[in-house]
Amino acid sequence: MHDKTLTQLAAAMSAGELSSVELTHLMLQRIAAQDAALNSFVSVTEEAALAQAKVADERRAAGDAGPLTGIPIAHKDIFCTQDVLTSCGSRMLENFIAPYDATVVANLQAAGAVMLGKTNMDEFAMGSSNETSYFGPVRNPWDTETVPGGSSGGSAAAVAARLCVAATGTDTGGSIRQPAALTGITGLKPTYGRCSRWGMVAFASSLDQAGPMTRSAEDAALMLAGMAGFDERDSTSAQRPVDDYAAALSNPVKGVRIGVVQEFMGEGLAAGVASSVTAALDELRRLGAEIVEVSLPNAGLSVPAYYVVAPAECSSNLARFDGVRYGHRCADPSDLEDLYKRSRSEGFGPEVKRRIMIGTYALSAGYYDAYYLKAQKVRQLIAKDFRQAFEQCDVIASPTTPDTAFRLGDKADDPVSMYLQDIYTIAVNLAGLPALSIPAPASGGMPVGLQLIGEVFDEARLLNVAHQLQSVTDWHQQAPAGFE
Repeated sequence: MHDKTLTQLAAAMSAGELSSVELTHLMLQRIAAQDAALNSFVSVTEEAALAQAKVADERRAAGDAGPLTGIPIAHKDIFCTQDVLTSCGSRMLENFIAPYDATVVANLQAAGAVMLGKTNMDEFAMGSSNETSYFGPVRNPWDTETVPGGSSGGSAAAVAARLCVAATGTDTGGSIRQPAALTGITGLKPTYGRCSRWGMVAFASSLDQAGPMTRSAEDAALMLAGMAGFDERDSTSAQRPVDDYAAALSNPVKGVRIGVVQEFMGEGLAAGVASSVTAALDELRRLGAEIVEVSLPNAGLSVPAYYVVAPAECSSNLARFDGVRYGHRCADPSDLEDLYKRSRSEGFGPEVKRRIMIGTYALSAGYYDAYYLKAQKVRQLIAKDFRQAFEQCDVIASPTTPDTAFRLGDKADDPVSMYLQDIYTIAVNLAGLPALSIPAPASGGMPVGLQLIGEVFDEARLLNVAHQLQSVTDWHQQAPAGFE
C-alpha cells in the first residue's frame, strides 16, 4: 500500500480495506529499513504515531473522519511539536524539546493526521541542498550520490521514497519547490499568510511560508485544506476563509492562459530541463490551455535582493539564540560576552554564520540605505512585474530549477553557485505569491520540475491546472529504484 497516494489511501480506509494502524506500521517499517540510506528523518515518534493511528481508526469507526484522518505524515523539523525534538537541523537546538505544537501541526492533528516523526533539513532552513544540517546531509532517493535539494530536503526525500504519505515543508526562497523538483514530487508554496507561521521557527519573517509536499496535486489540495486558516496568534495570517481546493480540481483548463517567462527559458537553463518543461507545456496546450509569452524584466535582480533581505531578517530572528534562555550554551563562560560569543560560535554552522554576518552588515549604520532599503525597492519592482504579467495570463509557468540534482559536495565551496539554484523560485517569495512544482518528464533519469505561479490566494487554480496535467500524464507516479 505504500505506493498509493494520500487520496487513494483515504478511500481505502473509508471502504474498510485498510486501517490507519496497519498503514502506520508499514510506514514505520519502511523508515527503519530504508532511511539509513537517505538520512531523511531526524526523529521517529513510533509509539506516539501508533497511538494516534489507533485514535484515528476509532474516529473513522464512529463516523468522525475526514480525508486526512489516519494518514501517516512527517513534519519538517522547523515546526514546534509538543514534547518532541525541534532542532531546525542545528546544534544550537539539538536538545530542544518544544513545549507546544505549531499551528500547522495542531491543524493537521485536529484533521486526524498521524505524525511519524520529524524530517531533516538545512540548518535553520538556510541552504539549497540539505548539506548544511548538523545531522548530516540528506540523500536523493533517485541517486544517493546527489542532493535532494533544500531546505526541505528531508521531507522531499521521505515522500519520494514512499517513507511517508505526505510531509510539511517551508519555503523562504524555494525550499519546498526546489527539493520537490529534484526528487520528483509535488510541492506547494502557498500565498504568504495562507498558513500560520506561529510555532514555525523563523528564518526570514516576511518570506517564510509553510506548505505541503505530496505525490500529487490532488493530495496537495487535501493537505493545504488541513494546514491553512486564520490564526490570531500570527499577525501576518490572512483573515479569509479556506477555499475548497479539492472541488476545483476537476475544472477543465481549456482557455486558461499560461504565461511562459521568457527570461527563465534561455541562458543558464540546462538543455534537458528546457526540453522537459517544453514537453509539459505541450501537454497543457493539448488540454486546451493557451500558451503565451510573458516577461519579468526585473527577475534577474531577485537573487541579489533576496540575499540582502533574507540574511537581514535572519540576523534579527536568530539573535534570540544567545545561550541564555534555551538552545546550546557553551561550557564555563567567563562572563556574559564570552557566553554570547562561544555559544553562538559553537551552536551555529558555517552557512548560518555567513548569513548572519551578511545581514548584520546590511542593517548596520551607513549601509542600511545602500543595501537593505534598496533591496526592498527592488522587491516592489519584482512584485509589479508579476502584476503586469498577470494582465496577460492566468498562470505563469517556468522551470523550477536550472538543472537536475547535482552531486553531494559539488557546490559546497561555492556559495554563489549554490544560491543560483533558486534563481527561478526566489521572485515568488519576494512578491508573496503562491507557486507549486510538479514533475515534468525526467532528464537523464533524474526528476525535473515544472513551476506554476498564481495570483495572490489563487492556489485553487494552480492545483486545478496541475491536477489536470497529472490526469493525462504519469510523470508524478514514477518511483526511484529501490523504493518502489
